[in-house]
Amino acid sequence: MALLLAFATVVLASSLWTLKSILSNYLIARRIGLPIVVSPVSTLNPFWILLYRGFPAILSLKYLPFGLGTWARCTAMGWAFQDKYKMHDELGPLFILVTPAANEVTVADPDVARAVLGRRKDYVKPAVMYGRRTQGTHLGQHKLIAAEQLNVFGRNLNTVEGDDWQRHRRLTAPSFNEKTSSLVWNEARRQARDMGTSWSKDGTLGTKSTVEDTATLALHVLTAAGFGTSYSFNQGVSKLAPGHEMTYRDSLSLCLSNIVTFAIIPKQYLSSSFMPRKLQRLGQAAQEFQKYMDEMLAKEQKAGDERQAQTPNLMSALVRASEEDTRSKEFGHDSKTGLTDEEIFGNIFAYNLAGHETTANTVAFALVLLAANPHYQEWVREEILYPQSTANMDYESSFPRLQRCLAVMYETLRLYGSIVFIPRAASHEPQTFNGLDGKEVVLPPSTPVNINVQALHTDPKTWGADSLSWKPSRWFAPENNGQPSSHTFISPPRGSFIPWADGPRDCPGQKFAQVEFVAVMATLLSSYTVKPVLGPGQSAEDGRKALMEMVNDSAISAITLQMRHPQRMALQWDALL
Repeated sequence: MALLLAFATVVLASSLWTLKSILSNYLIARRIGLPIVVSPVSTLNPFWILLYRGFPAILSLKYLPFGLGTWARCTAMGWAFQDKYKMHDELGPLFILVTPAANEVTVADPDVARAVLGRRKDYVKPAVMYGRRTQGTHLGQHKLIAAEQLNVFGRNLNTVEGDDWQRHRRLTAPSFNEKTSSLVWNEARRQARDMGTSWSKDGTLGTKSTVEDTATLALHVLTAAGFGTSYSFNQGVSKLAPGHEMTYRDSLSLCLSNIVTFAIIPKQYLSSSFMPRKLQRLGQAAQEFQKYMDEMLAKEQKAGDERQAQTPNLMSALVRASEEDTRSKEFGHDSKTGLTDEEIFGNIFAYNLAGHETTANTVAFALVLLAANPHYQEWVREEILYPQSTANMDYESSFPRLQRCLAVMYETLRLYGSIVFIPRAASHEPQTFNGLDGKEVVLPPSTPVNINVQALHTDPKTWGADSLSWKPSRWFAPENNGQPSSHTFISPPRGSFIPWADGPRDCPGQKFAQVEFVAVMATLLSSYTVKPVLGPGQSAEDGRKALMEMVNDSAISAITLQMRHPQRMALQWDALL
Protein backbone atom coordinates (compact mmCIF):
# COMPACT_ATOMS: atom_id res chain seq x y z
CA MET A 1 0.00 0.00 0.00
CA ALA A 2 2.82 2.35 0.91
CA LEU A 3 4.57 1.67 -2.41
CA LEU A 4 1.37 2.33 -4.32
CA LEU A 5 0.86 5.59 -2.45
CA ALA A 6 4.46 6.63 -3.14
CA PHE A 7 4.06 5.82 -6.84
CA ALA A 8 0.81 7.80 -7.01
CA THR A 9 2.52 10.74 -5.32
CA VAL A 10 5.37 10.70 -7.85
CA VAL A 11 2.93 10.52 -10.78
CA LEU A 12 0.85 13.37 -9.38
CA ALA A 13 3.91 15.54 -8.72
CA SER A 14 5.25 14.85 -12.21
CA SER A 15 1.87 15.67 -13.78
CA LEU A 16 1.59 18.93 -11.85
CA TRP A 17 5.13 19.91 -12.81
CA THR A 18 4.36 19.12 -16.47
CA LEU A 19 1.19 21.21 -16.45
CA LYS A 20 2.92 24.11 -14.71
CA SER A 21 5.83 24.01 -17.16
CA ILE A 22 3.56 23.83 -20.21
CA LEU A 23 1.49 26.76 -18.96
CA SER A 24 4.60 28.84 -18.27
CA ASN A 25 6.09 28.08 -21.70
CA TYR A 26 2.74 28.65 -23.41
CA LEU A 27 2.51 32.18 -22.01
CA ILE A 28 6.04 32.87 -23.30
CA ALA A 29 5.12 31.43 -26.72
CA ARG A 30 2.06 33.69 -26.92
CA ARG A 31 4.34 36.71 -26.58
CA ILE A 32 6.55 35.48 -29.43
CA GLY A 33 3.50 35.55 -31.68
CA LEU A 34 3.92 32.48 -33.92
CA PRO A 35 1.42 29.61 -34.43
CA ILE A 36 1.52 27.22 -31.48
CA VAL A 37 1.36 23.44 -31.05
CA VAL A 38 1.18 22.23 -27.43
CA SER A 39 2.81 18.90 -26.55
CA PRO A 40 2.66 17.01 -23.24
CA VAL A 41 6.13 15.58 -23.89
CA SER A 42 9.48 17.04 -24.83
CA THR A 43 11.12 15.88 -28.04
CA LEU A 44 14.27 14.79 -26.17
CA ASN A 45 12.50 13.22 -23.21
CA PRO A 46 14.26 9.84 -22.88
CA PHE A 47 11.11 8.11 -21.62
CA TRP A 48 9.11 9.38 -24.61
CA ILE A 49 11.83 8.21 -27.01
CA LEU A 50 11.92 4.76 -25.42
CA LEU A 51 8.11 4.60 -25.46
CA TYR A 52 7.52 5.36 -29.14
CA ARG A 53 10.48 3.28 -30.26
CA GLY A 54 9.31 0.32 -28.21
CA PHE A 55 5.62 0.82 -29.02
CA PRO A 56 5.35 2.70 -32.34
CA ALA A 57 1.56 2.43 -32.18
CA ILE A 58 1.60 5.24 -29.60
CA LEU A 59 2.25 7.64 -32.47
CA SER A 60 -1.26 6.87 -33.72
CA LEU A 61 -2.31 9.57 -31.28
CA LYS A 62 -1.67 11.95 -34.16
CA TYR A 63 -5.00 10.86 -35.64
CA LEU A 64 -7.01 12.22 -32.71
CA PRO A 65 -9.79 14.58 -33.89
CA PHE A 66 -9.90 18.36 -33.60
CA GLY A 67 -6.11 18.65 -33.79
CA LEU A 68 -5.65 17.09 -30.35
CA GLY A 69 -2.93 14.79 -31.65
CA THR A 70 -0.98 17.30 -33.74
CA TRP A 71 1.83 17.19 -31.19
CA ALA A 72 2.39 13.47 -31.90
CA ARG A 73 3.23 14.33 -35.52
CA CYS A 74 6.21 16.46 -34.58
CA THR A 75 7.80 14.95 -31.47
CA ALA A 76 9.28 11.72 -32.84
CA MET A 77 12.89 11.81 -34.00
CA GLY A 78 13.08 12.51 -37.73
CA TRP A 79 9.34 13.19 -38.07
CA ALA A 80 9.91 15.64 -40.92
CA PHE A 81 10.98 12.92 -43.38
CA GLN A 82 7.48 11.44 -43.46
CA ASP A 83 5.64 14.72 -42.95
CA LYS A 84 7.59 16.67 -45.60
CA TYR A 85 5.92 20.10 -45.84
CA LYS A 86 2.44 19.09 -44.59
CA MET A 87 2.77 20.59 -41.12
CA HIS A 88 3.87 23.91 -42.58
CA ASP A 89 1.03 23.84 -45.09
CA GLU A 90 -1.29 23.87 -42.09
CA LEU A 91 0.59 26.16 -39.71
CA GLY A 92 2.78 28.29 -41.94
CA PRO A 93 6.58 28.36 -42.42
CA LEU A 94 7.20 29.11 -38.73
CA PHE A 95 5.60 27.58 -35.65
CA ILE A 96 6.35 26.93 -31.99
CA LEU A 97 6.16 23.55 -30.28
CA VAL A 98 5.37 24.21 -26.62
CA THR A 99 6.69 21.38 -24.42
CA PRO A 100 7.32 21.01 -20.67
CA ALA A 101 11.06 21.52 -21.24
CA ALA A 102 11.19 24.29 -23.83
CA ASN A 103 9.54 26.22 -26.62
CA GLU A 104 11.00 24.91 -29.89
CA VAL A 105 10.71 27.10 -32.99
CA THR A 106 10.53 25.16 -36.26
CA VAL A 107 11.61 27.04 -39.40
CA ALA A 108 10.76 26.27 -43.04
CA ASP A 109 11.32 29.76 -44.45
CA PRO A 110 14.48 30.13 -46.60
CA ASP A 111 15.20 33.70 -45.51
CA VAL A 112 14.83 32.92 -41.81
CA ALA A 113 16.92 29.75 -42.24
CA ARG A 114 19.70 31.82 -43.84
CA ALA A 115 19.52 34.41 -41.08
CA VAL A 116 19.73 31.83 -38.31
CA LEU A 117 22.55 29.81 -39.91
CA GLY A 118 24.45 32.93 -40.91
CA ARG A 119 24.66 34.39 -37.39
CA ARG A 120 26.80 31.78 -35.62
CA LYS A 121 27.33 33.89 -32.48
CA ASP A 122 23.63 34.70 -32.10
CA TYR A 123 22.31 31.21 -32.92
CA VAL A 124 24.64 28.56 -31.57
CA LYS A 125 24.67 24.80 -31.76
CA PRO A 126 22.52 23.84 -28.77
CA ALA A 127 24.23 22.31 -25.77
CA VAL A 128 21.33 19.87 -25.53
CA MET A 129 22.43 18.30 -28.81
CA TYR A 130 26.18 18.86 -28.86
CA GLY A 131 27.33 18.15 -25.34
CA ARG A 132 28.38 21.52 -23.97
CA ARG A 133 27.75 22.42 -20.37
CA THR A 134 25.82 25.67 -20.14
CA GLN A 135 24.08 27.63 -17.44
CA GLY A 136 20.86 29.55 -17.62
CA THR A 137 19.20 27.27 -20.14
CA HIS A 138 15.52 26.46 -19.67
CA LEU A 139 15.79 23.10 -21.40
CA GLY A 140 15.44 21.30 -18.09
CA GLN A 141 16.54 17.85 -17.07
CA HIS A 142 15.84 16.30 -20.48
CA LYS A 143 19.04 17.80 -21.81
CA LEU A 144 20.72 14.68 -20.40
CA ILE A 145 19.43 12.65 -23.35
CA ALA A 146 21.99 14.12 -25.73
CA ALA A 147 24.49 15.84 -23.49
CA GLU A 148 27.49 13.78 -24.53
CA GLN A 149 26.49 11.90 -27.67
CA LEU A 150 28.76 13.79 -30.07
CA ASN A 151 31.51 14.33 -27.50
CA VAL A 152 31.75 10.66 -26.67
CA PHE A 153 35.44 10.47 -27.66
CA GLY A 154 36.27 14.16 -27.18
CA ARG A 155 35.28 17.69 -28.15
CA ASN A 156 35.39 18.35 -31.89
CA LEU A 157 34.59 20.81 -34.65
CA ASN A 158 30.91 19.88 -34.53
CA THR A 159 30.44 20.57 -30.84
CA VAL A 160 32.58 23.55 -29.88
CA GLU A 161 31.65 27.23 -30.06
CA GLY A 162 33.31 30.65 -30.04
CA ASP A 163 37.11 30.80 -29.94
CA ASP A 164 37.33 27.01 -29.63
CA TRP A 165 35.40 26.62 -32.88
CA GLN A 166 37.68 29.09 -34.66
CA ARG A 167 40.70 27.16 -33.39
CA HIS A 168 39.33 23.79 -34.56
CA ARG A 169 38.27 25.20 -37.93
CA ARG A 170 41.63 26.90 -38.48
CA LEU A 171 43.56 23.73 -37.72
CA THR A 172 41.41 21.27 -39.68
CA ALA A 173 40.37 23.30 -42.74
CA PRO A 174 43.74 23.21 -44.58
CA SER A 175 43.45 19.45 -45.11
CA PHE A 176 40.35 19.96 -47.30
CA ASN A 177 42.19 21.06 -50.45
CA GLU A 178 42.63 20.17 -54.11
CA LYS A 179 45.37 17.64 -53.37
CA THR A 180 43.01 15.87 -51.01
CA SER A 181 40.23 16.03 -53.63
CA SER A 182 42.48 14.35 -56.19
CA LEU A 183 43.34 11.63 -53.68
CA VAL A 184 39.63 11.16 -52.87
CA TRP A 185 38.83 10.87 -56.58
CA ASN A 186 41.46 8.24 -57.28
CA GLU A 187 40.64 6.18 -54.20
CA ALA A 188 36.88 6.34 -54.79
CA ARG A 189 37.40 5.19 -58.39
CA ARG A 190 39.57 2.28 -57.25
CA GLN A 191 37.10 1.20 -54.59
CA ALA A 192 34.14 1.53 -56.97
CA ARG A 193 35.84 -0.62 -59.62
CA ASP A 194 36.38 -3.39 -57.07
CA MET A 195 32.85 -3.01 -55.71
CA GLY A 196 31.34 -3.18 -59.20
CA THR A 197 33.36 -6.31 -60.00
CA SER A 198 32.13 -7.94 -56.79
CA TRP A 199 28.50 -7.06 -57.50
CA SER A 200 28.58 -8.22 -61.12
CA LYS A 201 29.78 -11.65 -59.97
CA ASP A 202 26.46 -12.12 -58.15
CA GLY A 203 24.82 -12.44 -61.56
CA THR A 204 21.04 -12.76 -61.78
CA LEU A 205 20.75 -13.34 -58.02
CA GLY A 206 21.85 -9.77 -57.49
CA THR A 207 23.23 -8.19 -54.35
CA LYS A 208 21.37 -7.19 -51.20
CA SER A 209 24.45 -5.68 -49.57
CA THR A 210 24.28 -2.26 -51.25
CA VAL A 211 24.17 -0.33 -47.98
CA GLU A 212 26.83 -2.44 -46.30
CA ASP A 213 29.16 -2.27 -49.30
CA THR A 214 28.81 1.47 -49.89
CA ALA A 215 29.61 1.96 -46.19
CA THR A 216 32.80 -0.08 -46.68
CA LEU A 217 33.70 1.92 -49.78
CA ALA A 218 33.18 5.26 -48.05
CA LEU A 219 35.13 4.14 -45.00
CA HIS A 220 38.03 3.00 -47.19
CA VAL A 221 38.05 6.34 -49.02
CA LEU A 222 38.11 8.12 -45.66
CA THR A 223 40.93 5.99 -44.25
CA ALA A 224 43.00 6.57 -47.41
CA ALA A 225 42.41 10.29 -47.90
CA GLY A 226 41.86 11.12 -44.25
CA PHE A 227 44.21 8.86 -42.34
CA GLY A 228 46.80 7.78 -44.92
CA THR A 229 45.95 4.05 -44.89
CA SER A 230 44.75 2.43 -48.11
CA TYR A 231 42.88 -0.89 -48.34
CA SER A 232 41.46 -3.02 -51.12
CA PHE A 233 37.66 -3.20 -51.22
CA ASN A 234 37.54 -6.82 -50.03
CA GLN A 235 40.11 -6.34 -47.28
CA GLY A 236 40.79 -3.68 -44.68
CA VAL A 237 38.31 -2.24 -42.22
CA SER A 238 36.02 -5.26 -42.56
CA LYS A 239 38.86 -7.61 -41.55
CA LEU A 240 40.06 -8.15 -38.00
CA ALA A 241 43.32 -6.32 -37.30
CA PRO A 242 46.03 -7.93 -35.14
CA GLY A 243 45.54 -7.26 -31.44
CA HIS A 244 41.84 -6.49 -31.82
CA GLU A 245 38.67 -8.39 -31.00
CA MET A 246 36.44 -6.36 -33.30
CA THR A 247 36.99 -4.90 -36.78
CA TYR A 248 37.31 -1.17 -37.34
CA ARG A 249 34.08 -1.12 -39.31
CA ASP A 250 32.09 -3.10 -36.76
CA SER A 251 33.32 -1.11 -33.78
CA LEU A 252 32.56 2.18 -35.53
CA SER A 253 29.18 0.96 -36.76
CA LEU A 254 28.11 -0.08 -33.26
CA CYS A 255 29.20 3.27 -31.82
CA LEU A 256 27.36 5.25 -34.49
CA SER A 257 24.14 3.24 -34.35
CA ASN A 258 24.01 3.50 -30.55
CA ILE A 259 25.18 7.06 -30.20
CA VAL A 260 22.15 8.09 -28.15
CA THR A 261 23.04 5.42 -25.58
CA PHE A 262 26.31 7.23 -24.86
CA ALA A 263 24.24 10.26 -23.84
CA ILE A 264 22.49 8.20 -21.17
CA ILE A 265 25.28 5.87 -19.99
CA PRO A 266 28.93 7.04 -19.99
CA LYS A 267 30.99 4.70 -22.15
CA GLN A 268 33.35 3.76 -19.31
CA TYR A 269 30.47 2.02 -17.50
CA LEU A 270 29.12 0.07 -20.45
CA SER A 271 31.59 -2.80 -20.09
CA SER A 272 30.74 -3.37 -16.43
CA SER A 273 29.77 -6.94 -15.53
CA PHE A 274 26.35 -5.88 -14.23
CA MET A 275 25.37 -4.40 -17.60
CA PRO A 276 23.21 -6.35 -20.09
CA ARG A 277 25.22 -8.23 -22.70
CA LYS A 278 24.11 -5.87 -25.48
CA LEU A 279 25.46 -2.86 -23.61
CA GLN A 280 28.67 -4.71 -22.75
CA ARG A 281 29.10 -5.33 -26.47
CA LEU A 282 28.69 -1.58 -27.09
CA GLY A 283 31.26 -0.88 -24.37
CA GLN A 284 33.66 -3.25 -26.09
CA ALA A 285 33.06 -1.46 -29.40
CA ALA A 286 33.91 1.89 -27.79
CA GLN A 287 37.11 0.44 -26.33
CA GLU A 288 38.06 -1.14 -29.66
CA PHE A 289 37.44 2.06 -31.62
CA GLN A 290 39.45 4.04 -29.08
CA LYS A 291 42.28 1.53 -29.52
CA TYR A 292 42.16 1.93 -33.32
CA MET A 293 42.37 5.72 -32.90
CA ASP A 294 45.29 5.36 -30.46
CA GLU A 295 47.12 3.29 -33.07
CA MET A 296 46.42 5.77 -35.88
CA LEU A 297 47.64 8.66 -33.73
CA ALA A 298 50.79 6.79 -32.66
CA LYS A 299 51.56 5.87 -36.28
CA GLU A 300 51.19 9.47 -37.43
CA GLN A 301 53.25 10.84 -34.56
CA LYS A 302 56.00 8.30 -35.27
CA ALA A 303 56.16 9.43 -38.90
CA GLY A 304 57.71 12.70 -37.67
CA ASP A 305 59.70 14.48 -40.36
CA GLU A 306 58.54 12.04 -43.05
CA ARG A 307 55.11 13.64 -42.73
CA GLN A 308 56.40 16.87 -44.27
CA ALA A 309 57.10 15.14 -47.59
CA GLN A 310 53.74 13.40 -47.77
CA THR A 311 50.44 14.70 -49.09
CA PRO A 312 48.75 16.27 -46.04
CA ASN A 313 45.63 14.47 -44.85
CA LEU A 314 43.10 14.94 -42.05
CA MET A 315 45.14 12.96 -39.53
CA SER A 316 48.42 14.70 -40.28
CA ALA A 317 46.67 18.07 -39.85
CA LEU A 318 45.34 16.97 -36.47
CA VAL A 319 48.76 15.71 -35.34
CA ARG A 320 50.43 18.95 -36.37
CA ALA A 321 47.79 20.74 -34.31
CA SER A 322 48.59 18.52 -31.33
CA GLU A 323 52.31 19.25 -31.64
CA GLU A 324 51.50 22.95 -31.81
CA ASP A 325 49.53 22.64 -28.56
CA THR A 326 52.47 20.89 -26.89
CA ARG A 327 54.95 23.57 -28.01
CA SER A 328 52.58 26.28 -26.79
CA LYS A 329 52.49 24.75 -23.31
CA GLU A 330 56.28 24.36 -23.26
CA PHE A 331 56.63 28.11 -23.85
CA GLY A 332 54.20 28.83 -21.02
CA HIS A 333 51.28 30.05 -23.13
CA ASP A 334 47.97 29.69 -21.32
CA SER A 335 45.69 30.03 -24.35
CA LYS A 336 45.16 27.01 -26.55
CA THR A 337 46.71 27.16 -30.01
CA GLY A 338 46.57 23.49 -31.01
CA LEU A 339 44.53 20.39 -30.21
CA THR A 340 44.79 18.01 -27.29
CA ASP A 341 44.88 14.26 -27.92
CA GLU A 342 41.28 14.02 -26.70
CA GLU A 343 40.24 16.67 -29.22
CA ILE A 344 42.05 14.73 -31.95
CA PHE A 345 40.05 11.62 -31.04
CA GLY A 346 36.84 13.68 -31.00
CA ASN A 347 37.54 14.98 -34.49
CA ILE A 348 38.44 11.52 -35.80
CA PHE A 349 35.05 10.27 -34.59
CA ALA A 350 33.34 13.31 -36.13
CA TYR A 351 35.10 12.67 -39.46
CA ASN A 352 33.94 9.07 -39.38
CA LEU A 353 30.36 10.17 -38.74
CA ALA A 354 30.22 13.02 -41.25
CA GLY A 355 32.80 11.71 -43.69
CA HIS A 356 31.66 8.17 -44.23
CA GLU A 357 28.15 7.44 -42.96
CA THR A 358 26.45 10.40 -44.64
CA THR A 359 28.22 9.89 -47.98
CA ALA A 360 27.66 6.13 -47.88
CA ASN A 361 23.94 6.67 -47.28
CA THR A 362 23.70 9.12 -50.17
CA VAL A 363 25.48 6.74 -52.57
CA ALA A 364 23.24 3.83 -51.48
CA PHE A 365 20.03 5.86 -51.91
CA ALA A 366 21.19 7.11 -55.32
CA LEU A 367 22.01 3.62 -56.63
CA VAL A 368 18.60 2.28 -55.62
CA LEU A 369 16.90 5.31 -57.18
CA LEU A 370 18.86 4.87 -60.41
CA ALA A 371 17.86 1.20 -60.51
CA ALA A 372 14.24 2.32 -60.20
CA ASN A 373 14.70 4.96 -62.92
CA PRO A 374 16.76 3.41 -65.74
CA HIS A 375 16.23 6.40 -68.04
CA TYR A 376 18.32 8.46 -65.64
CA GLN A 377 21.07 5.85 -65.83
CA GLU A 378 21.22 6.48 -69.58
CA TRP A 379 21.03 10.23 -69.01
CA VAL A 380 24.05 10.13 -66.69
CA ARG A 381 25.95 7.64 -68.87
CA GLU A 382 25.54 9.91 -71.90
CA GLU A 383 27.49 12.59 -70.05
CA ILE A 384 30.14 10.20 -68.72
CA LEU A 385 30.93 8.91 -72.22
CA TYR A 386 30.79 12.34 -73.88
CA PRO A 387 33.02 13.28 -75.61
CA GLN A 388 35.84 10.93 -74.64
CA SER A 389 36.72 7.48 -73.36
CA THR A 390 36.66 6.87 -69.60
CA ALA A 391 39.97 4.99 -69.63
CA ASN A 392 41.99 7.91 -68.22
CA MET A 393 39.35 9.73 -66.25
CA ASP A 394 41.35 12.01 -63.97
CA TYR A 395 40.06 14.41 -61.33
CA GLU A 396 41.19 17.68 -62.91
CA SER A 397 39.49 17.14 -66.28
CA SER A 398 36.56 14.89 -65.34
CA PHE A 399 35.05 16.16 -62.12
CA PRO A 400 34.17 19.65 -63.41
CA ARG A 401 32.34 18.28 -66.47
CA LEU A 402 30.30 15.53 -64.79
CA GLN A 403 27.42 17.81 -63.89
CA ARG A 404 24.71 15.17 -64.31
CA CYS A 405 26.42 12.96 -61.74
CA LEU A 406 26.42 15.92 -59.38
CA ALA A 407 22.73 16.57 -60.16
CA VAL A 408 21.96 12.98 -59.11
CA MET A 409 23.70 13.69 -55.81
CA TYR A 410 21.85 16.98 -55.27
CA GLU A 411 18.46 15.49 -56.05
CA THR A 412 19.13 12.53 -53.76
CA LEU A 413 20.18 14.89 -50.96
CA ARG A 414 17.12 17.03 -51.57
CA LEU A 415 14.70 14.19 -50.86
CA TYR A 416 16.81 11.68 -48.92
CA GLY A 417 19.48 13.76 -47.24
CA SER A 418 21.09 12.28 -44.15
CA ILE A 419 20.00 15.22 -41.98
CA VAL A 420 16.33 16.29 -41.86
CA PHE A 421 16.81 19.04 -39.24
CA ILE A 422 19.59 21.48 -38.39
CA PRO A 423 19.36 22.40 -34.70
CA ARG A 424 20.32 25.80 -33.37
CA ALA A 425 19.48 27.79 -30.23
CA ALA A 426 19.36 31.46 -29.42
CA SER A 427 22.43 32.46 -27.45
CA HIS A 428 22.37 33.68 -23.85
CA GLU A 429 20.74 36.91 -25.01
CA PRO A 430 17.35 37.50 -26.73
CA GLN A 431 17.60 37.18 -30.52
CA THR A 432 15.48 38.53 -33.33
CA PHE A 433 14.72 37.77 -36.96
CA ASN A 434 12.26 39.06 -39.50
CA GLY A 435 9.33 36.67 -39.71
CA LEU A 436 6.26 36.73 -41.91
CA ASP A 437 5.52 40.03 -43.66
CA GLY A 438 8.70 41.51 -42.21
CA LYS A 439 7.37 41.39 -38.65
CA GLU A 440 10.15 41.15 -36.09
CA VAL A 441 10.17 37.98 -33.99
CA VAL A 442 11.93 38.12 -30.61
CA LEU A 443 13.14 34.86 -29.09
CA PRO A 444 14.06 34.53 -25.41
CA PRO A 445 17.61 33.35 -24.57
CA SER A 446 18.39 29.67 -25.24
CA THR A 447 15.24 29.08 -27.31
CA PRO A 448 15.80 26.05 -29.58
CA VAL A 449 15.41 26.79 -33.30
CA ASN A 450 15.10 23.80 -35.63
CA ILE A 451 15.67 24.37 -39.34
CA ASN A 452 13.32 21.93 -41.07
CA VAL A 453 15.56 20.85 -43.94
CA GLN A 454 13.08 18.31 -45.28
CA ALA A 455 10.32 20.93 -45.51
CA LEU A 456 12.64 23.43 -47.22
CA HIS A 457 13.67 20.74 -49.71
CA THR A 458 10.11 19.75 -50.61
CA ASP A 459 8.22 23.05 -50.55
CA PRO A 460 6.15 23.20 -53.78
CA LYS A 461 6.54 26.98 -53.85
CA THR A 462 10.26 26.47 -54.47
CA TRP A 463 10.42 23.12 -56.25
CA GLY A 464 7.11 23.00 -58.13
CA ALA A 465 4.13 20.67 -58.10
CA ASP A 466 6.41 17.63 -58.55
CA SER A 467 8.52 18.54 -55.51
CA LEU A 468 8.20 15.02 -54.07
CA SER A 469 9.41 13.33 -57.27
CA TRP A 470 13.05 12.31 -57.68
CA LYS A 471 14.03 14.18 -60.82
CA PRO A 472 17.75 14.99 -61.28
CA SER A 473 17.08 16.89 -64.51
CA ARG A 474 15.32 19.62 -62.50
CA TRP A 475 18.77 21.01 -61.70
CA PHE A 476 19.21 22.20 -65.29
CA ALA A 477 17.24 24.70 -67.32
CA PRO A 478 15.07 22.99 -69.99
CA GLU A 479 17.13 24.40 -72.86
CA ASN A 480 20.27 22.93 -71.29
CA ASN A 481 19.11 19.31 -71.42
CA GLY A 482 20.53 18.66 -74.87
CA GLN A 483 24.26 18.12 -75.18
CA PRO A 484 25.94 17.34 -71.83
CA SER A 485 28.55 20.04 -72.43
CA SER A 486 25.89 22.77 -72.43
CA HIS A 487 24.65 22.22 -68.87
CA THR A 488 24.21 25.11 -66.47
CA PHE A 489 23.14 24.38 -62.93
CA ILE A 490 20.00 26.09 -61.67
CA SER A 491 20.58 27.79 -58.34
CA PRO A 492 17.53 27.50 -56.07
CA PRO A 493 16.75 30.45 -53.77
CA ARG A 494 19.32 30.82 -51.00
CA GLY A 495 18.30 28.90 -47.93
CA SER A 496 16.02 26.47 -49.76
CA PHE A 497 18.69 23.80 -50.40
CA ILE A 498 20.98 23.26 -47.42
CA PRO A 499 22.15 19.62 -47.21
CA TRP A 500 25.53 20.82 -45.92
CA ALA A 501 23.99 23.57 -43.75
CA ASP A 502 24.81 27.20 -44.60
CA GLY A 503 26.73 30.16 -43.30
CA PRO A 504 30.09 30.07 -41.50
CA ARG A 505 29.35 26.67 -39.91
CA ASP A 506 28.59 24.85 -43.12
CA CYS A 507 30.17 21.43 -43.64
CA PRO A 508 33.91 21.71 -44.43
CA GLY A 509 33.81 18.31 -46.13
CA GLN A 510 31.28 19.31 -48.80
CA LYS A 511 33.77 19.11 -51.68
CA PHE A 512 35.18 15.84 -50.28
CA ALA A 513 31.69 14.28 -50.43
CA GLN A 514 30.93 15.66 -53.90
CA VAL A 515 34.16 14.36 -55.39
CA GLU A 516 33.69 10.93 -53.84
CA PHE A 517 30.07 10.63 -55.01
CA VAL A 518 30.78 11.72 -58.60
CA ALA A 519 33.79 9.39 -58.84
CA VAL A 520 31.71 6.40 -57.69
CA MET A 521 28.81 7.17 -60.05
CA ALA A 522 31.10 7.75 -63.04
CA THR A 523 32.99 4.53 -62.40
CA LEU A 524 29.95 2.30 -61.92
CA LEU A 525 27.69 3.71 -64.63
CA SER A 526 30.42 3.77 -67.27
CA SER A 527 30.76 -0.01 -66.92
CA TYR A 528 27.44 -1.40 -65.66
CA THR A 529 23.68 -1.13 -65.74
CA VAL A 530 21.68 -1.81 -62.60
CA LYS A 531 18.13 -3.09 -62.20
CA PRO A 532 15.99 -4.76 -59.52
CA VAL A 533 15.90 -8.55 -59.32
CA LEU A 534 12.28 -9.42 -60.02
CA GLY A 535 10.35 -12.12 -58.23
CA PRO A 536 7.98 -14.60 -59.90
CA GLY A 537 5.24 -12.74 -61.74
CA GLN A 538 6.73 -9.30 -61.09
CA SER A 539 6.87 -6.81 -63.94
CA ALA A 540 9.49 -4.08 -64.39
CA GLU A 541 6.98 -1.58 -63.03
CA ASP A 542 6.41 -3.77 -59.98
CA GLY A 543 10.16 -3.79 -59.40
CA ARG A 544 10.34 -0.01 -59.73
CA LYS A 545 7.53 0.47 -57.21
CA ALA A 546 9.17 -1.96 -54.79
CA LEU A 547 12.44 -0.02 -54.93
CA MET A 548 10.66 3.30 -54.37
CA GLU A 549 8.82 1.81 -51.41
CA MET A 550 12.16 0.65 -50.02
CA VAL A 551 13.75 4.11 -50.14
CA ASN A 552 10.61 5.83 -48.86
CA ASP A 553 10.47 3.43 -45.92
CA SER A 554 13.34 5.26 -44.24
CA ALA A 555 13.86 6.79 -40.83
CA ILE A 556 16.48 8.38 -38.61
CA SER A 557 18.51 5.50 -37.17
CA ALA A 558 20.54 7.37 -34.58
CA ILE A 559 21.56 10.60 -36.27
CA THR A 560 21.23 10.05 -40.04
CA LEU A 561 18.43 8.98 -42.37
CA GLN A 562 18.68 5.34 -43.47
CA MET A 563 16.53 2.77 -45.26
CA ARG A 564 14.78 0.53 -42.73
CA HIS A 565 14.93 -2.61 -44.88
CA PRO A 566 17.65 -2.16 -47.53
CA GLN A 567 17.84 -5.93 -48.13
CA ARG A 568 14.21 -6.17 -49.19
CA MET A 569 15.17 -5.99 -52.89
CA ALA A 570 18.32 -7.25 -54.62
CA LEU A 571 20.05 -5.22 -57.33
CA GLN A 572 21.49 -6.91 -60.43
CA TRP A 573 24.60 -5.38 -61.98
CA ASP A 574 25.28 -6.26 -65.62
CA ALA A 575 28.45 -5.29 -67.46
CA LEU A 576 27.95 -3.05 -70.50
CA LEU A 577 28.69 -4.74 -73.82
